[in-house]
Amino acid sequence: MSAVAAPALQPFVVDHEHHAQSPLDVSFLLEKTAGDRGFIRIKDGHLAHADGQRFRCWGVNLSGWTPGSALLPPKASADVYARTLARLGINCVRLHFLDLPNTPMPVHGQGGATPNGEPAKEPLSYRPAGLIDSSRSDTKSFDPEQLDRLDYMVYRLKSLGIYVDLNLNVGRSYLGGDGVPDHDLIGVAKGFTYFGPELIARQKEYARALIKHVNPYTKTAYSDEPAVAVVEIVNENSLTEFWMRNWLRGENEKEAPRLQLDLTPHYKTLLTTQYNDWLCQTYKPVQLEKMRRTWAIPAGQPVELLRRGDFSAAPADRFHAEAEFLAHVETAFFSDMSDYLRKDLGVKVPIIPTADHTYFISGLPLLRSTSKMEVQDAHSYWQHPAIYGRRATPMLDDPQHSMLVKLARTAMAGKPFTVSEINEPFPNDYGSEMIPVIASYAAFQDWDAVFFYSMEPKLNGQWKPTIGDFFDIAQDPVKIAEIPLGALTFLRHDIKAARKVVARSYSRSEVDETARAPANAKPYFTSDFPLTLPLQHGSRIRCLDCEPLEKISLPQGDDILSDTGELRWHAAGEHTGFLTTKSERTEIISGFTAETARKNGNTPHLSTDITNEFATVALSSLDGKALSVCDRMMLVAVAYSRNSGSAWDSRKAMMAKWGDAPTLIEPVTGWILLKNLEGAVKVTVTPIDGAGRQLAPIDARMLEDGWEFTAGTPAATNYLVSVTR
Repeated sequence: MSAVAAPALQPFVVDHEHHAQSPLDVSFLLEKTAGDRGFIRIKDGHLAHADGQRFRCWGVNLSGWTPGSALLPPKASADVYARTLARLGINCVRLHFLDLPNTPMPVHGQGGATPNGEPAKEPLSYRPAGLIDSSRSDTKSFDPEQLDRLDYMVYRLKSLGIYVDLNLNVGRSYLGGDGVPDHDLIGVAKGFTYFGPELIARQKEYARALIKHVNPYTKTAYSDEPAVAVVEIVNENSLTEFWMRNWLRGENEKEAPRLQLDLTPHYKTLLTTQYNDWLCQTYKPVQLEKMRRTWAIPAGQPVELLRRGDFSAAPADRFHAEAEFLAHVETAFFSDMSDYLRKDLGVKVPIIPTADHTYFISGLPLLRSTSKMEVQDAHSYWQHPAIYGRRATPMLDDPQHSMLVKLARTAMAGKPFTVSEINEPFPNDYGSEMIPVIASYAAFQDWDAVFFYSMEPKLNGQWKPTIGDFFDIAQDPVKIAEIPLGALTFLRHDIKAARKVVARSYSRSEVDETARAPANAKPYFTSDFPLTLPLQHGSRIRCLDCEPLEKISLPQGDDILSDTGELRWHAAGEHTGFLTTKSERTEIISGFTAETARKNGNTPHLSTDITNEFATVALSSLDGKALSVCDRMMLVAVAYSRNSGSAWDSRKAMMAKWGDAPTLIEPVTGWILLKNLEGAVKVTVTPIDGAGRQLAPIDARMLEDGWEFTAGTPAATNYLVSVTR
């Protein structure tokens, strides 16, 4: 801890509805109109415009979990949030949970329970209102008003240069009129969607209804809409995950105890039948008969799928046969759906199958299925509240298990790589680290898209200045301040891609065996793999059915340097982590300030002498010139945010008191030095408030080493730096 008392928390309200024309508006990063250059396609392993130029997405998911928010807002609010997203440099939004009913049903939070088993004390939240007409006995029809809201939102986004990601199957629960067996037992039907024929038919019907719908505002069907950047088939959905997590037991019946997820007897029988048919088609009769004897399967009995508890003792050929079968089911589903989207519905843009999303099991078995598709995708959260005990620890202290390292396990050579969900959920005293880390290393790894989960559009006049749930960044002063910084860093390619890309390969047997590897092998489940590799070099998978590459050796130490020399991640123990990003147009210092000062964590144009224990201070050019000669710069200075009256529980796992309005920030307080500004005769620093208004300007003082100003009074998160030469 710092010997100096931390700055007192100060009210700071983010007001999108009444936002002024901000001098820090970075909408210049966006195209004039999304899709003006034709359909997004794939060229040289990356997303690209029709003319071949690279296309990157710096995006958010839209959702509406909390009161005063709406996934599909009415027109006036849609106008506000389309402008907000453009101003922040968001050039793509993921339209998530569209397949929910049109009524926002109350739910009790998204965060699980406190360690003593009591419900977490976060506020009541609401299921986002989607497109499905809830007045019917089936889920086959759209609500006209909700569909109109979607159309208008897409129209407004397109007009401001913002693309959309259409996410098809996410949270749809089925009703009696859908003709889906066990509709009342299977919930959102994850896993079932791959092999239940009625479920596959319903997914195709939904896709047709949405993608062939003509938007009256753009006069274009979504299949022909160049502002659609990508289409996703299913969200966080894997049959191999069901197998690896013991969810194929077939004990999900009425009145039976609900032990996590499971198949119903009907679907267990269906999948077992498909497995035995596949065995007969894959192996010669003599070979299969020998296998059945070895496996001690009685004559006339089907071969049952293994339970997780039987994995370790299972014969290798039986275990590998099951792994191959489940990969076959997934691959066949993705291939069939992709063909349907392309050939029957006319989709012209890249298609994402699903995301690698569960890091305490191996992602390789799922990747064998998704790798047959055009785009690889992954999700990651730093200490997701639903799956973590003690939370609120810094990612910068633990580079080997950071979100960046976990995500890098999924990227494949020759294919675009997207991250369609990511967040360091609120609250976390160290949340200011997330966007600098992700923007810097996503650029270094040369990824194609990053979408934060999530942004909840607020209803005009119905919102209040509070952070409503773990994931919504819309009212979070820290994350909103950093989003345009990340846009400049990532979309503008300020950080160079890695000079060297290390590609790894696996044999088919290795991929299968990771499905029963111990959890302590996470996240790569790859022997002798140095987890710091994605922080030093590019990292991709070359092949999932080849001879494995030789052991990879890398230098290890407290300082992890990128091979471009632009990124330095330091971590030497608890409360020592920091990141410095040094490029021509963007420089970032993020982490523990005492360690940063002790280890000379300065950058060529930025030094800090501040009282906060942990903070992020960053400088980025606004006019496209190098920092040394540019005339206008964005300065970001953030520590952490809170709701008024909030309090952690004793373990820092959940909030004992969620708190209320207004939002508070710990202002970055102390001295910030701007250095090496060639020919500068005057430097003015103007604080910007949460509504984009310019406050009283501060004239920086010229020192021998540069231009210094005092930060923190008034409390601010962003500053405009103007240089007179």
